[in-house]
Amino acid sequence: MSDVVVTIGKSRVQHGPANNRVYLIKLNPADSATMPDRLLTLAREHGYTKVFCRVHAGALEAFLKAGYQIEAQAPELFRGVEDGYFLSYFLDPTRERIKVPFPPVPPTKTGVCLPPPLPPGYRVREAGEEDAGSLAALYKQNFETYPFPIDDPAYIISAMREQVRFFVVEREQDGGVDVVGASSAEMDPAGKSVEMTDMAISPSCRGLGLSVHLLHAMEAEMRRAGMIVAYTISRAAWEPVNRLFASAGYRYGGTMVNNTQICGRCESMHLWYRRLDRPA
Repeated sequence: MSDVVVTIGKSRVQHGPANNRVYLIKLNPADSATMPDRLLTLAREHGYTKVFCRVHAGALEAFLKAGYQIEAQAPELFRGVEDGYFLSYFLDPTRERIKVPFPPVPPTKTGVCLPPPLPPGYRVREAGEEDAGSLAALYKQNFETYPFPIDDPAYIISAMREQVRFFVVEREQDGGVDVVGASSAEMDPAGKSVEMTDMAISPSCRGLGLSVHLLHAMEAEMRRAGMIVAYTISRAAWEPVNRLFASAGYRYGGTMVNNTQICGRCESMHLWYRRLDRPA
């Protein structure tokens, strides 16, 4: 069962037993003073072991005074001028301990070049609501569990209607066309930032560089949409995705310990970020 997304004050919050946490997805500045305690109250009522938040610099002091700790930081995340912080409060000390080991963080590469051409028969395009079924099937194939119900076509359609743009890689084969890669760009138009997320490649097509093409296509469209900073929260234990973002000029911003239920277990997550209006 997936966690639920609710509104507290004027802010957007996800919580539930799947991730065993409360996640402050989007903080409204009007809630900055009261939100730290409200999130902790919610977590204690349900017995969750972690509260996880994404906040702007102006709200940082209120959260630190309430006992939250900084796990990651993305400079200039909001509107290209205000730093963003990823904060946590552990209600169970055992959740602070690393359970799933992960490889060293790869170094950021600069002077990023364009990806090589796609293999014959492949193309990247933006997805529409008519692709929701194919997207959901691909995600179900790739992820045993996921923090959001992306294996549900109805959820994907609702996300598309709320500032999330999906992209796909199509393959022509045996007279038909199938979706073999997918990703999404979850935009925050007010903050001019975008989360690059939900990336999945069909097992039969891995090793072809399709993720690079998806990321490049998303970045190009997000620049056109006026987004200034792109970031991702990636599985720390999954080396290919961390190499992907490091190779694309993203910088490492920190690690959120035992943060997300994905592929059947609770994993730590790395933060990667880069400005889209400057060379990598």
